[in-house]
Amino acid sequence: MGAARVVLQAALLVVVVVAAAVTVTAEDSTTLDNIQPLSTLNMAAARVTMDAGSVIHASPELLGTNGEDSAWVTVNFTTPAPTDGHWIALFSPADFDLIMGGKQSTSRINAAGEDEAPAGLPVAPIKYKFANISPNFMSSGNGDTSFLLINQRYDYAFGLFSGGKDNPILVAVSNKISFANPKAPVFPRLSQGKEWNEMAVTWTSGYNIDEAYPFVEWRMKGEENARARRSPADTLTFTRSHLCGKPANAEGYRDPGFIHTAFLKNLWPNREYSYQIGHELPDGTIGQSDGSNELAGFQPGAQVTTDRLVNDLPNYDAVFHIGDLSYANGFLAQWDQFTAQISPVASRVPYMVASGNHERTSRDTGGFYNGDDSHGECGVPAETYFYAPAENRGKFWYAADYGMFRFCVSDTEHDWRPGTEQHAFLDRCFAAADRKHQPWLVFAAHRPLGYSSNDYYAKEGSFSEPMGRSLQPLWQKHRVDLAIYGHVHNYERTCPVYENTCTATATPAAAGDGKNGSSSSAYTGALGGTIHVVAGTGGAKLRGYAGGEWPQWSAARNESYGYVKLTARDHSRLEFEFIRSDDGAVLDAFTITRDYRDVLACAVDACDPHTLAN
Repeated sequence: MGAARVVLQAALLVVVVVAAAVTVTAEDSTTLDNIQPLSTLNMAAARVTMDAGSVIHASPELLGTNGEDSAWVTVNFTTPAPTDGHWIALFSPADFDLIMGGKQSTSRINAAGEDEAPAGLPVAPIKYKFANISPNFMSSGNGDTSFLLINQRYDYAFGLFSGGKDNPILVAVSNKISFANPKAPVFPRLSQGKEWNEMAVTWTSGYNIDEAYPFVEWRMKGEENARARRSPADTLTFTRSHLCGKPANAEGYRDPGFIHTAFLKNLWPNREYSYQIGHELPDGTIGQSDGSNELAGFQPGAQVTTDRLVNDLPNYDAVFHIGDLSYANGFLAQWDQFTAQISPVASRVPYMVASGNHERTSRDTGGFYNGDDSHGECGVPAETYFYAPAENRGKFWYAADYGMFRFCVSDTEHDWRPGTEQHAFLDRCFAAADRKHQPWLVFAAHRPLGYSSNDYYAKEGSFSEPMGRSLQPLWQKHRVDLAIYGHVHNYERTCPVYENTCTATATPAAAGDGKNGSSSSAYTGALGGTIHVVAGTGGAKLRGYAGGEWPQWSAARNESYGYVKLTARDHSRLEFEFIRSDDGAVLDAFTITRDYRDVLACAVDACDPHTLAN
């Protein structure tokens, strides 16, 4: 069983907020502009023309013999007429060549009895490299390279292609590679349950509930000699028919396995717990696995952000990833790659997610936007792979109480305007915060509903999502301290602001003007408005700002990969830091110091206009 630890904190709290991070998708020498690299392969035009002179071989053939859920594989290849258009790709299951050749596969019948890969359907690889990555390939026709494989429930094979990405021709297929226990439970990820003292554990396996009983065993630190408690798990999955369009329900589809979630309840604050995920088989044995992964991402900042979080993990109690999670964009194998990438973090602290356009937006599927940014996923993978304490997985808004923070997490892919279900939820979520015990109220959403001087929003003249600021009366009514967004791939912080006007003045606390290099500010007392932060700097290609003078509410900007860290030292002091991913440097910071009663003071447009006079 995979083992990990979690600490439930209720007093001193540090929270990390990450937005727009991405995961491994392909290993390509081409620099891409936030495009899913697998989408550049024209697999619909792929042909099978085996070349007797071309050979590809992978080793070792059996992986994970000691329970590991990842392993490096060496691939050797040769072809008599090498070109820049030769490339090597990893496929799973291993019989991809049968399907590409128009033959029927027998290994891809899902739990519902459906054929997951009809004959002749385009099949996308999990990752690929160009053969000329091997130094001597162009001169000799011989080469070698390495791929990192994770346990994704099926066997694997490599293909050698000619013809480049536009006209791929399969000329050789390798031997099969497999993990010793392909169905093993892998990549646990924590999230907060619907109660403050409840933790959810979610993981992936190849076991349906009629094959093995999924559970979590857990105990408090110091109870090693006591009998472990066992919590059963619910199980979810989805099939091709649940998805909304291509490539997700076509060449990008891959069996997701089974997603299990168990709940650890009645946890004590400020205690450390250990847990193990497992599956009890009919003969009483336990399906088990243990391991971790370090994957290289196609987006330049993604892995360095994850690595920084791993290195600093003892300093964090929760992570919020505010939308655009994996950038799978309809190539579903990447969700396994993403959960593997974040597992060193997500298995140890709650990893709370929000819905972004690359998870949810699909045409004619009931969302607020009618684009196709999810490329046919329409929220199904994200809402299955991750648990959040939402009342409805299809409406991914929720409250999360953690220590002295209350987070109200919005789903900006659904309507948030007055009169909607989500608007009513946000009103309730803000109102339910006990500011004496939860003095720090945070609004989190993927799309910027507040303020952003990104060039697109500036050209629109709104400096936010259209109609985004319809929430301003709510933020003001409930004295929301901080609003944090992703979506825009840069960093920007405002002053405390209401209706385009700064409502509080900070005292400079360190050198820097916010424009170049570090900056730091200190706020004291009631803010009178909300500080808005765009932190879409977790990994995707960075973007610039509108030209001309800064809006007067724009206090700090930065174009570095990084993430936001919030620290509540006590009920009277909040510390905010924007941390650069590659070296941990603090590029922007501010503090808020106040008595909790300052929150209840009148602010602009936030007081009852009536008096108690008769």
